[in-house]
Amino acid sequence: MAKPILLSVDDDSDVLRAIERDLRSKYGAEYRVIGSDSPEGALTLLKQLKVRNDSVALLLADQRMPHMDGVAFLQEGMRIFPEAKRALLTAYADTNAAISAINQANINYFFLKPWDPPTEHLYPQLDDLLDDWRASYRPTFEGIRVLGTRWSPRSYELRDFLARNRVPYQWIDVELSANDPETKRLLEALGPEASSLPVVLFPDGTRLLESIPAEVAQRVGFGLARKPAFMTWRSWVEGRLAWLLLCMAHRKACTR
Repeated sequence: MAKPILLSVDDDSDVLRAIERDLRSKYGAEYRVIGSDSPEGALTLLKQLKVRNDSVALLLADQRMPHMDGVAFLQEGMRIFPEAKRALLTAYADTNAAISAINQANINYFFLKPWDPPTEHLYPQLDDLLDDWRASYRPTFEGIRVLGTRWSPRSYELRDFLARNRVPYQWIDVELSANDPETKRLLEALGPEASSLPVVLFPDGTRLLESIPAEVAQRVGFGLARKPAFMTWRSWVEGRLAWLLLCMAHRKACTR
């Protein structure tokens, strides 16, 4: 099972390395620690993680960064991963701004820099935040996901192919799930690609747009030598007619 992610964001490379080091030292066995040196890059990364169906447990951002401050980043990140805990790194001079952010922007906590020793000024507070996050955490599906519409022939062929070849997958009907918040967040993360249905999403973040069973067969490792076991609408109709004709011939033979 993939580890949940702790994401830290700071434009100061020394501070970023320090917070990553301390997070990895304490939580590396249970969480994957990732760092980004810009809030814009971190938001792009969060969208990629959403498409991969990863879980994000913590967003930790420095308040003073160029172009986008920590509060603005955490608010944007909350739209992608609303369940993630959100915390600020701030200097003593920015304490009032941090307190205001907690009250107005749903920030869960703020840490003063420097936080040495982390055993007193970092880990106890993060332990509480992560325990609270884990209380409602439900592991996500880690296999192939197919986004499409119920009555689409292409979507039917893909689902039939995966089922016949016993490939585990999760079906997401973008029309029936249009009001589901998590589906909305996924479609927003995909951007314009979400209109190229059916879309097949793989656990590593790669995807196939307007995909067909033969492409998925190659991607999951069936190879070119193996003929994919899927049934098109035409082959299904032809097979059904052949079966009916066989039944009719059998009945005539029995009445002679």
